[in-house]
Amino acid sequence: MKVVIKLGGTLLDNQEKVQSIAAELAFVGPDHQVVVVHGGGKEVTRFLSERGVESRFQNGLRVSDATVIDAVTKVIAGTVNKRLVAALTATGRPTIGLSGVDGLLTRAVQMDPSLEFVGRPTSTDGKILDLLISSGYLPVVACVAGDERGNIYNVNADVMAVSAALGWQAAKLFFLTDVPGVKDEVGSLVSELSPHEIEGLIRSGVATGGMQAKLEAAQAALEGGVEVAIVSGSEPRVIQRLLGGETVGTRLVGAGVSGRTAEAHRQ
Repeated sequence: MKVVIKLGGTLLDNQEKVQSIAAELAFVGPDHQVVVVHGGGKEVTRFLSERGVESRFQNGLRVSDATVIDAVTKVIAGTVNKRLVAALTATGRPTIGLSGVDGLLTRAVQMDPSLEFVGRPTSTDGKILDLLISSGYLPVVACVAGDERGNIYNVNADVMAVSAALGWQAAKLFFLTDVPGVKDEVGSLVSELSPHEIEGLIRSGVATGGMQAKLEAAQAALEGGVEVAIVSGSEPRVIQRLLGGETVGTRLVGAGVSGRTAEAHRQ
C-alpha cells in the first residue's frame, strides 16, 4: 500500500520528535511504500527575521519575492530536508532528499502575481517516486516546486503532499501536525469526517486558518480516492498505529465510504 506522510508545524523544530518519527519510519514493513513530504515555514520566518527581512502573508500564504524564494530554497530544500534525511540515515534506512524542482517531480504555476513566487502544483510525477522506492530508498520531498522555464516556487506543504498522493496514486495520506485532529464547535475531537461534514465545519466558521487550509487541501485528496488522516505527530507509535488501521486523530473519508456522522464519532 502506498502512503504519503506529511510532516509540518513544530515537529520539524524539535530534533527529538524528528528522531522519534525517523525511528518509526525505519521500521515500516515491506507491505507499505512510504513517501515523506515536509514543510518548514517557521524556520524560514526565523531565517528571514535574523537577516532583517519581514515576512508578509496574504490569506495565510507567504509573499515570496526573489529574496524569500531564495531563503525558502536554502532552508526548506536545504537545512530542513537534509536534517530529516540525516535522521533517517542514522536509523539505517536508505533515504533520498529532494524537492519538486528535482527532475520536475512536482510542476507548478504561479498562483497569484501579488504573491510572486508562490506556486500551485499542477502535477507530481509518480514514476520518479516509484523509481526511488524500487531502488530501496525512502523519498523525502521538500515543498518547493518548479516549472519548465526554470522558476522555483514556494508551495504550501499540505497542497504539495496532496499533489504527491494523487500523482503517485497513494491509498492514504497522513498529516502529522501539532494538534490532535479536527475539533467541532465545542472543542471536541471528531474521529471521522465526510466531505459534506468538512464543508459544514468550514462554512460555519468552526474550521479556520491553518485547519481550514488543511481541510480544503484534503478535499482534493478525497476526490482522488485518497483516504486522509489528520493527527498529532506526538502521538506514541503514531505511524504504526495508522498503518495498522487504528483510528488516531481525525479520519477523513470520501463520500459513500461511511454513512456515520461526525456527531456519532466525537471522542
